[in-house]
Amino acid sequence: MPIRAMPAPALSCSVAPAGDTVEDAGPRDRRGRRYPLVVLVRAAACAVAAGARWYAAVGHWLRRAPQDALARLGFPVRGVLGVRPAAPMDTVRRVLGQLHPGGLAGLLRPIGTDRDRPVRLAADGKSARGSRTRTRTAAHLLAVIDQDDQVIAQLRIPDKTNEVPCLRALLAPLDIGDAWVSADALHTQRETARFLVEDKKAHYLFTVKLNQPTLYARCRSLPWEKATAKYYDRTGGHGRKETRVIQVLTVSHLDFPHTRQVARVTRYRTDKTTGKRTRQTVCVITGLPSRQAKPQDTALALPGHWHIENKIHYVRDTLWDEDRSRIRTGHGPENMATLRNTTLNRLRARDATSITEAVRDLSYEPFTAPPGLLGIPR
Repeated sequence: MPIRAMPAPALSCSVAPAGDTVEDAGPRDRRGRRYPLVVLVRAAACAVAAGARWYAAVGHWLRRAPQDALARLGFPVRGVLGVRPAAPMDTVRRVLGQLHPGGLAGLLRPIGTDRDRPVRLAADGKSARGSRTRTRTAAHLLAVIDQDDQVIAQLRIPDKTNEVPCLRALLAPLDIGDAWVSADALHTQRETARFLVEDKKAHYLFTVKLNQPTLYARCRSLPWEKATAKYYDRTGGHGRKETRVIQVLTVSHLDFPHTRQVARVTRYRTDKTTGKRTRQTVCVITGLPSRQAKPQDTALALPGHWHIENKIHYVRDTLWDEDRSRIRTGHGPENMATLRNTTLNRLRARDATSITEAVRDLSYEPFTAPPGLLGIPR
C-alpha cells in the first residue's frame, strides 16, 4: 500500500465553521465527568480507523488499549498507582448518541491540499438501513465530497422532509465560489439553482429526468443534429467497457434559472463476459457558458456523483458494514458515519491506493497506527 508521507493536523475536534469545540457541543452535565469529551471522541475515532464497526467493538478496543496508548489519547490518571483507566463502552455509546453532530464537523475538513476552496463537488444521500426502528425511519445522511473524494460536509435529513431543502442548508456555510456542484435528478430544482448561482456564486451540473417532465421534454427536443461540440470518453473496469459521447448545445430559452448549456450524454456499455451491449442517454444542464465549460469539462465533472456512491457509500458498507449497523439511538448513526468518513479522508490525503488494505494495515497496529493517522501527538 504505497502511502505518501504527509503530516496530518491533530485531531482537535473543532466545529466548522462556527469555531466552537467539541467540549462546547457536549451534552454532559459537569458533575460526574470522569473523561474529557475530546478524549472519548479521539478513542472512538481510533477504534473506527482500526476497523471497529459497532459500539461493542469500540469498547473492546478500549479494554485492550495499553497504558501508553491511553496516555497518548489523553485519558487522565486515577488513583495513587498512576493507572489510566479506559472508558467503558456504555460511556462511549452514551456520548456519541448525545453529542450534537456539529461537534464533529471539524473532523471532515479536507486535508493534504493546497487550495482554499473546492473545484468540484458532488452531493448524494444514503440511508443507514439498520438504524430503522418501529417508530422511526432509517437515518438518511446527505454528504458532499470534493474532487479529491474527501467528504467535506454531512447532514442527517430530518424526518418528514427530504434532501432538496437540506442540500441548501448543507452548502450554506461552505465557501464554494466558482465550484461545480453536481447532484442527481432529485436536486434539479429552480430554488437550488438560484441558490447556487446567486447566493453561493457557484455553478450547477444537474441531471434532467422525468421528475421534471416539461424540462425533460424540452431538453430531448433540442436540435441535437446541429450540435458541433462533441467529446468522446472511453473507460474500462468492473467487467465492462464504456464509451461516452457528449454533445453540447448553447441555449437561451430553456426556462430554467441561469441555464446556458445542455449536454446530451450517451453511454455505450459492453459486458466483457457476455458481450451484451446497452445504451443509455441522459441530459445534463449547467449555467456555465461554452467559453467556460467545454464538453471535456462536462465529462470530467459528471463522474463526481458516481464517485460518492463508489468511494464513500460503498466503502463504508463493505469495510464497516454500515447498512447492517444497529446503531440507532440519538445522533449515533450520523456521528459514527462522520468517524468513518474521517478515516477515509485521512487515508485519501495519504494517497492510499486501496482503502481496504489501508484499514487492514491499521488494524495490525491498532494502538499506534490510528493515532498517527489522525494526527494525535505522542
